[in-house]
Amino acid sequence: MSDSVNVLSRDCHTSHVNMAAAISSEHFDNLQLLLKAPSKDAVRDVCVQSHRGPSRRLEETTAATLSIPAGQAAQLVQSLHILSHHVLFHNLSSPEQILHLFPESFHSSLKNLITKILLENSPTWRTEAASNQICLPQLKELDWRVDMVTGSDSVSRMSVPTCMVQFKMDDPCLSAGGEAVSAVTVELSRESLDTILDGLGRIRDQLSVVAGK
Repeated sequence: MSDSVNVLSRDCHTSHVNMAAAISSEHFDNLQLLLKAPSKDAVRDVCVQSHRGPSRRLEETTAATLSIPAGQAAQLVQSLHILSHHVLFHNLSSPEQILHLFPESFHSSLKNLITKILLENSPTWRTEAASNQICLPQLKELDWRVDMVTGSDSVSRMSVPTCMVQFKMDDPCLSAGGEAVSAVTVELSRESLDTILDGLGRIRDQLSVVAGK
């Protein structure tokens, strides 16, 4: 019934807010702290770990690795987190696109290293975002039949037609151990069916208008 939502713009994690956050000059000032890293691998570890979001353990580890105060380590982790999500949110997939984000005064070698790390890890981060996206059940199958229901009015016994509609839904968000497909059966009178069909017709017309734009 509905297509999968865009992976990056609807990530259900709390980092959703950070993805759309603008990168300020202060964030790039914080990134310069990576110059204190003892090796390129240390820079890579901080960048990769920061993508998942700030944590006390990560801040303490970063502070120890870079020999900087915990407060500066927290700012660095947050700035890296915002940068990596900005790259994903705007689908920046080339070195030129990412390098363009940095101010001209930013350290050249560090800028190139950060860009390389972001490009190397972006495919993995996109896959993780896809697995964590908000998803809705989808219509897999529809079945229906018409029954005649006999009224119990003692004055006048009459048969009333009614429609039984069964929806089979596939919920991809359920855990592997759960049943992904479920069935829901509803009973509809002629009046209720007319109302639903009218509403579905309006939805179809609206979709046609949107698709035509």
